[in-house]
Amino acid sequence: MEEIKFVDIGEGITEGRIQKWLVADMADVKEDQPVAQVETDKAVVSMPAPASGKIKIMIKEGADVKVGDVMAYVGSAGELNGIAASGAKNNAGAIETPKAKPAEAKPVEQAQSKPVEKQGQRRVLAPPSVRHMAESMGIDLSGVKGSGPGGRITEADVKAYAENKAAAPAALPAANANAANTERVPLSQTRKAIAKNMELSWQIPRASHMDLIDASAIYSVVQKEKEKSLKQLNVKLSYLPFIIKAAVEALKENPRFNASYDKDRQEVVLKKYYNIGIAAEAKDGLKVVVVKDSDKKSILEIAKEIDSLHKKVLDQTISLQEMRDTSFTITNVGSLGGGFLAIPMINYPDVAILGITLVRDMPVVKDGAVVPGKILPFTITFDHRVVDGAEAVKFGNAFKGYMEDPEFLDML
Repeated sequence: MEEIKFVDIGEGITEGRIQKWLVADMADVKEDQPVAQVETDKAVVSMPAPASGKIKIMIKEGADVKVGDVMAYVGSAGELNGIAASGAKNNAGAIETPKAKPAEAKPVEQAQSKPVEKQGQRRVLAPPSVRHMAESMGIDLSGVKGSGPGGRITEADVKAYAENKAAAPAALPAANANAANTERVPLSQTRKAIAKNMELSWQIPRASHMDLIDASAIYSVVQKEKEKSLKQLNVKLSYLPFIIKAAVEALKENPRFNASYDKDRQEVVLKKYYNIGIAAEAKDGLKVVVVKDSDKKSILEIAKEIDSLHKKVLDQTISLQEMRDTSFTITNVGSLGGGFLAIPMINYPDVAILGITLVRDMPVVKDGAVVPGKILPFTITFDHRVVDGAEAVKFGNAFKGYMEDPEFLDML
């Protein structure tokens, strides 16, 4: 009989959530057959069967698992029936083995006429009649100040305490007064990862530089090429591949933006590769997919890869390999149809992130005249420990220059 455990898959992943069982309980499975999909904070991973046989599912769909947890067993029907008969399912969906009954506690003699004070709690001095009176009135004597000899509490002290308590103003409504009208939604593994990464990102001392791009030229190129690329190559062309290529060229001129910061060693890790992370909208939150070696790919190759990665995010088949090792990240707010300027959160541990919004019609000045134009706003947010504002301006100017003169970019 073999165990199917949630194994350590690296990337610092310690827990997951069983998204779907691909086989039924007690079904026949073959060795290496995918039997479950587990959602982690990075991606959805498949768990294979370690051997052929029947499978006994131990944890239901939707339950959280930690590295090392037994999700199922694979073995013969006799072996598995023995497991099924040995326990019952608990609230989390896991099967518990019977536990030995605890030894019966021996009766304790009630020789004490007053409760034993907890460590650090003041000693309460009161005769039995006063204790009985306080108990019947629902009063805790530890809060009553005694006026008798040696601080002993009297019946008058209890009555005075009760009167003062009754005369006190009504307490403010409890914070959970509307608890019946609320709903608690557990975070998905993706949202847990987002929360963790945002906390790490927020620790970065950051600053932002913003500017406007004259997008008239890039607009013309995209409009001219997108129909042809769709018909001939089945590639949906947008501004994003051009933005990636222009960013790569700007990074080559400003290498400290294509980097990460090692806080422990106080070193800047300059990347000699151009793996551009792209923030992609998923059902349960943003995921960062990576266009690797973007400097070696054409506009159309990048466009095709972006489309493929986005489809994998939507159908939850994206792999860990396709979501790691960024050197620089771009978030395209414009793809959602709104926003003029945005200040994105840095994708830890990257040094910087480029935020792009919507290409829009705006009045521009050309040759001293105000004319209609296409404008693309952008923001470069950066780690101020690594780069300064002047360097951000240089990066922004380089990026802007390439975007305003896109003919240099390789389409094929």
